Amino acid sequence: MNASRIIRLAFPFILNYVVYYIYLFTPEIYPIMNKIYIIGYGAIGKVLAVALKLNGHEVCIIRGSIADAPPQLQEITVESASGNWPSTEIHIGSLQQFRSLEDGIIVLANKSFGNARLSEVLQSKVGNAPIVIMQNGLGVERSFIEKGFSNIYRTVLFATSQNLQDGLVRFKPVAASAVGVVKGNEQLLNETVEQLNTPQFPFRAEKSIQPVIWKKAISNCVFNSICPLLETDNGIFHRDENALALARRIIAECVEIAAAEGIRLHADEVEASLLQISRSSDGQLISTYQDILNKRETEIETLNLEVAAIAQRLHKQHVVRETRLLGELTLLKSKLHR
Repeated sequence: MNASRIIRLAFPFILNYVVYYIYLFTPEIYPIMNKIYIIGYGAIGKVLAVALKLNGHEVCIIRGSIADAPPQLQEITVESASGNWPSTEIHIGSLQQFRSLEDGIIVLANKSFGNARLSEVLQSKVGNAPIVIMQNGLGVERSFIEKGFSNIYRTVLFATSQNLQDGLVRFKPVAASAVGVVKGNEQLLNETVEQLNTPQFPFRAEKSIQPVIWKKAISNCVFNSICPLLETDNGIFHRDENALALARRIIAECVEIAAAEGIRLHADEVEASLLQISRSSDGQLISTYQDILNKRETEIETLNLEVAAIAQRLHKQHVVRETRLLGELTLLKSKLHR
């Protein structure tokens, strides 16, 4: 094969990569209003990226913790109960490569302990674009409110995910995940949810998001402390009465603090939700336990320890003794394993 023929065959591939690199470094040249930027390279961000790409959206995963990661294409496969989704190539980049993110929706699927630093980095890049915080816990939006971001939305996830091996992620949806306004308006909320919602990974708009946040946070206080300490999977609560009895005590403590904050919840409803998640994600490891096994920092400080901090502020620290103790033990276990 002569040189001219090789050049003719290779030219389309070379051109595609040139355009891709230009797009990453100067995204404002290609203003795609339906672009979705997912910050965070964890399992849930990968699943969301694949679901959006399969439904025709322009999507890019941005590494939140690695500033200078080189841009790349990664093939990701999602394993679900109904079978594997088609393997999908996803663009992976870093924040340093983007001058602006104003032409799309910014989804935060990173670990919440990085929010303070991330809010500083994003201040000059986001403008009025909607930020959707897809994280567990209480108070995770605080840094973005303090920095004066215009449109802040919270997602409460009703799904679990787990990295199995390079490029393969397990996903177990339980129900449509709720998205609500922290700061902004309902029209933009509805438009944002419409963009994010797919058959594979459904979302819905929620007018009153705070009770939903608290209800899920209480379940997460249970899962993310008891499961790592027992070194077991999410299914323990529907399988073992003793584990469920401990969960009930944590739920009762947290529901009392929620009520003191003006959020009225019923313990039996929280328990029913916890058991639904336990059954649907039987065999799955909760994110905090995954983090401990992989020697990573956990988000327990936005769960049990944040509830304890709220109780302290309300002079009700005596109410959450077990919730706080389990959180402190989980934090200690995390530190000892790193």
